[in-house]
Amino acid sequence: MIRRLAGGFALVLAACTAGGIPTSSGGSGGVTIDVSLTQFAPVQTPYGQSGGYSPPITTVSVGTQIHFTNVDSFAHTATEIPGAASFPTGSPFNAGALQQHGTTLSGGFSSGALQPNSSSQTITADQPGTYLFGCFFHYGAPMRAAIVVQ
Repeated sequence: MIRRLAGGFALVLAACTAGGIPTSSGGSGGVTIDVSLTQFAPVQTPYGQSGGYSPPITTVSVGTQIHFTNVDSFAHTATEIPGAASFPTGSPFNAGALQQHGTTLSGGFSSGALQPNSSSQTITADQPGTYLFGCFFHYGAPMRAAIVVQ
């Protein structure tokens, strides 16, 4: 019995990603990215330091529906950083990030100011690519992450 448990634990560990960066994969169904500055500590990713979103890298297929849920006790945004290959050193956002807009990753998006226990609009992963995003309020914390569409 103990061997079976240890074997199962090893399989779970083997499913972790290289470098210990938590990731999520989604098919054509929906994916939720949790938002919390207090719960999700910074980790190093290929795009720079990421934190405040779980997972820090979400990998999905074209057609996947994505939404953000604020599980924190204060407001955040999830706002695309257009055209970035890595996280900029300074905040790339203006006040437009506070207004909800966009329903596709390739068209640009912002959840607007997500209040505690609320969810964003549905955003469709419509084209392959890497989409970086962050929080208007806490970008330097660092509160930023990535969605990779395959």
